[in-house]
Amino acid sequence: MTKDTSDDDDPQANVEAAPFADFFYTSTDGLKLHARDYGPRAHKSVPVLCLPGLTRGRRDFHRLAMRLAHEAGRKRRVVVAEFRGRGRSEYDPDIANYTPKHEALDTLDLMAAIGLEHAVAIGTSRGGLVTMTMSALRPAVLKGFVLNDIGPRIEGIGLLRIAGQLARMPVPRSWEEARDDLRKMQGEVFTGLDDDAWEQFARQIYRDEGGKPARDYDPKIAKTLDAEAISAGETPEIWPLFMGLGGIPGLVVRGENSDLLSAATVAEMQKRHRRLSAVTVPGRGHVPFLTEPEALKGIESLLARIDAS
Repeated sequence: MTKDTSDDDDPQANVEAAPFADFFYTSTDGLKLHARDYGPRAHKSVPVLCLPGLTRGRRDFHRLAMRLAHEAGRKRRVVVAEFRGRGRSEYDPDIANYTPKHEALDTLDLMAAIGLEHAVAIGTSRGGLVTMTMSALRPAVLKGFVLNDIGPRIEGIGLLRIAGQLARMPVPRSWEEARDDLRKMQGEVFTGLDDDAWEQFARQIYRDEGGKPARDYDPKIAKTLDAEAISAGETPEIWPLFMGLGGIPGLVVRGENSDLLSAATVAEMQKRHRRLSAVTVPGRGHVPFLTEPEALKGIESLLARIDAS
């Protein structure tokens, strides 16, 4: 594992002054992967492991990680992973390796590299699939979980929207254009956001390169979503994988306007998993930011219960 004090787009670049440290580790198959470590390394509070969405990375979790590690009543270690092909992690030359199983194995490698024996996983979208897969591969590694707008049944209409956006969406020429394009695409499902919030949203998606937005993932990842298969209804349900989490407490966060996770699926998840709480975030599509009051209350309540157990 190697530490890195540089950063391309975050305000605090000096590890000595910053409340986080960037580091790299090597996956079992030899890729150099990136993660970010917040908060005290040795603490009684259960550590948190944040796992991003399909094409997303560390920026999605920065504000949540800062709160949980440094600002909430009980400080804790928070580690944010960047999967292969995303952010500052090395791209995989083989598109077949962009799977939740490979990403789960990488995350287990990450935990071994930093000596993290267990954690509560917070998985956003794809990161939630990785969370379920990790539990199947190594059941004792998780003490609890948060699934952010993802479940064992994924709505095809949402997957088709994501596949279409990845296939067609050009990189904006300026941050103003990125903000405005995002508002046009998502304004109906993400309500109540002002200009600053839309720009923050855009800056979570793109990295800054010379003052302009730039794609921050391997373009091959877009090809892993098969629109024809999705249209044909070939999206499998993964209830057995979800029920692998049945022995630990959890929380599912759903955006009120989500087209990927339905309210009916959340109800069925709670019916099958008796220790699962649920929160709906108003005015949010896929996915909530996890900085909304409803999401924060649910996450912090779950962590408090696990800390006390």
